[in-house]
Amino acid sequence: MTTISKALQAVQARIQRAATQYGRSPESITLIAVSKTAGAESLRIAYASGQRTFGESYAQEALPKMTALQELAIEWHFIGPLQSNKTKSVAENFAWVHSVERAKIAQRLSDQRPEGLPPLNVCLQVNVSGESSKSGVAPAEVLALARAVATLPKIKLRGLMAIPEATDNVAQQHVQFRLLRELRDQLNGQGFKLDTLSMGMSHDLEAAIAEGATMVRVGSAIFGERAKA
Repeated sequence: MTTISKALQAVQARIQRAATQYGRSPESITLIAVSKTAGAESLRIAYASGQRTFGESYAQEALPKMTALQELAIEWHFIGPLQSNKTKSVAENFAWVHSVERAKIAQRLSDQRPEGLPPLNVCLQVNVSGESSKSGVAPAEVLALARAVATLPKIKLRGLMAIPEATDNVAQQHVQFRLLRELRDQLNGQGFKLDTLSMGMSHDLEAAIAEGATMVRVGSAIFGERAKA
């Protein structure tokens, strides 16, 4: 068994334990293997170990991997910051975008989604920690953004995403993830039908699962740390 296969099994076991601990079904939680640090052959190993969902942060890094792995039934998720000049390649090649924080970006994704493809699944990225360095819409502005995105014809608004402040304080992890869940619930109370909470990474996925994560995004615990330049 390869190092990646063992690491993948270890992460899956963590998800299973956390789900059991917090009364969740493990099947209700999707593991996104964050493959931005990894080459195509590493993804192929993970795929052979049963992983089907992969997350990329940079379109220019993702596209060659997509070409190299085009015979595999991979579901590609775009999870990184999205600039206007990158929306076309993302709209054409990904099934999900987790990082929508502006109506303009959502509009471009809808306009550039090719005919014949299903609607692009979208999560709104929320800045739950209030850090100026973090991407994401402010919690107070989520409702207005959701209303704008929900009207777009080739977009399917699925839920919310967050990258909270990194902390070893488990109580603080819970607070930040709980805020995202409460925002999702508030939106659903306004008539939305959001089923996705994309939250939790290698160091805090247990707290995220406790607070209702339906997708966890794990990179370094599977593929190792990105090599320093």
